[in-house]
Amino acid sequence: MSVPLDYDTLRLAWWVLLGLVLIGFAVMDGFDLGAAILLPVVARGDTERRVVINSIGPVWDGNQVWLILGGGAAFAAWPALYATAFSAFYIPLLLVLAALILRPVGFDFRNKVENATWRAMWDVALVLGGLVPSLVFGVAMGNLLVGVPFQFTPELRTEFAPGFLFHLLTPFPLLCGLVSLAMIAMHGAAFIALKTEGAIEARARRVIWVAAIVLVVLFAGAGVVVATRLGGHLIVSHIPHGPSNPLLKSVTVDRGGWLANYLAAPWMLTAPALGLLAPLAAAALTALRRPGWAFLASAAAVAGVVATAGLALFPFLLPSSLNPNHGLTVWDSSSSPLTLFIMLVATVVVLPIVASYTAFVYRVLRGKVTAEHIESESHHLY
Repeated sequence: MSVPLDYDTLRLAWWVLLGLVLIGFAVMDGFDLGAAILLPVVARGDTERRVVINSIGPVWDGNQVWLILGGGAAFAAWPALYATAFSAFYIPLLLVLAALILRPVGFDFRNKVENATWRAMWDVALVLGGLVPSLVFGVAMGNLLVGVPFQFTPELRTEFAPGFLFHLLTPFPLLCGLVSLAMIAMHGAAFIALKTEGAIEARARRVIWVAAIVLVVLFAGAGVVVATRLGGHLIVSHIPHGPSNPLLKSVTVDRGGWLANYLAAPWMLTAPALGLLAPLAAAALTALRRPGWAFLASAAAVAGVVATAGLALFPFLLPSSLNPNHGLTVWDSSSSPLTLFIMLVATVVVLPIVASYTAFVYRVLRGKVTAEHIESESHHLY
């Protein structure tokens, strides 16, 4: 079967789609992870905590599908990336999986017993279910910018440096973990302010200010480190339209090299600008009592932060700190042209349907969750 698009166009299209899926996950699942993290901060007493939980209760499981979609896209479009990344981050991903398992259990079991100790235990589970993924995903993104200590044998078997797990917990990835945590907390607070009222909304507005300022400071600090301290990977030579073989290129590592894409295409600076300015806009709109616009600004900030890292890394998907020449890129780690094309056609058909259904669900579920509603429907809600 002939494919009407050339190989590199298909690879680029799937890089864009994978980026959109990751941004979609950060934006859509980010606010319910953030709301769970902030549960003991913005809610006082069982009724207020149930208000916060039920503000995300109808949508959190649908939002989490974005993560499954991202993993599926990586598996089908970038099999070498999927295999290497899931091996490198095996233990962190197990922690994320355990935390995500706590979420549905916490939602479903918390209200089964009217006991303060029982409910407090599941509140802790929900907090951990939001905190661990937010932190781990940020640390993972930081490790992409530092480089993961792996290389390939001539037979394309992956080898990792001895004790490579300890290499994942260096200062810069931990800084990125804090950036992610501040970002998710801000986004969760923006959603809580949008969906609640009274004392809960007031506390959420205060959290937005604090989290937005912390996010801007940490994000700017991470940018300074990337520009002045980290070695960015740059492709020196490769085979255009070549096969998916990461051993057929040469790579150099230069300090500040991750800025090369921004210097070549200044329009990309829109992403870090959003990451720096949108959090402040969200805080300002919160002060003006515009919770809907504040939430949209928060979503733009999340998209800007995630896109900043993705654009800096391009065309790398998984750089190698052990042997830079073996890093995985958009051009040398993809599936076959036929596979990418069939998946692209399916995505073009299915994705608008999913987006339309999601928009419909959020429209139906619009409005605030109140304490009166929780008390009147106590046995039917989380």
